[in-house]
Amino acid sequence: MDIPDGWGLDGKVALVSGGGAAGDGIGNGRAAAILLAKAGARVVVADRDLKLARRTVEMIESISGQAIAVEVDVTRSADCAAMVKTAVERFGRLDVLDNNVGIGSRGTVVDETEESWRRLMTVNVDTMFLAAKHAIPAMRRTGGGAIVNVSSISALRPRGLTAYSTSKGAVIALTRAMAVDHGPDGIRVNCVAPGPVYTPMVYSRQMTAAAREARRKASVLALEGTGWDIGRAVRFLLSPEARYITGQTLVVDGGATLVGPARAPD
Repeated sequence: MDIPDGWGLDGKVALVSGGGAAGDGIGNGRAAAILLAKAGARVVVADRDLKLARRTVEMIESISGQAIAVEVDVTRSADCAAMVKTAVERFGRLDVLDNNVGIGSRGTVVDETEESWRRLMTVNVDTMFLAAKHAIPAMRRTGGGAIVNVSSISALRPRGLTAYSTSKGAVIALTRAMAVDHGPDGIRVNCVAPGPVYTPMVYSRQMTAAAREARRKASVLALEGTGWDIGRAVRFLLSPEARYITGQTLVVDGGATLVGPARAPD
């Protein structure tokens, strides 16, 4: 009987965009990078702030993992091409990609400025297009791979974050289209939609204790989500454990979307 053992990521090469985080905080990208390395992958940690990416690498090395840091602006095609080239030159291949970069916004189409709208679409959608555009040919050369694009439950349950919800909805549509396009290449493409998790991006907004507690209560499990929860979902979808899953959106929200927006404040 052939029973899979472990995550099947030994010897694989992973690229995580937005893999840094403030201080020693655990954001979604940093969590995914650490967990992928712990599962045996060699990880390229990409971030526009090299210092933050290097801290993630230090954390990976502290658990005897292998990783390198690269400074990348993933809104630029040339930077994305260089990021993939570095991964292949350093480790000989590229197997998986975690498209994790994103920014937030709030307001209606009336409130949102045109400049802010364009910036949001560039960062939340174009970056995933550009990173995948350059990563997929490298994956083809090794016989396939896997990609995870990080969306949000705001794409599924709009709640006053119109531009953000739109951009994250586009991420889900992009994921499904890429899954169809590149399934014949042996490349799986899936999406993770985080709920109200507590990450450095969130607590940098100086969230009050009361607001944080309200977010915890938004979960029907009465649990506070963290970057580790998102990282585990990403690791699963990027691993051979998910070999028969593609084009799907995995909601990781403690059940917040089951009970409506009133119980899931920002």
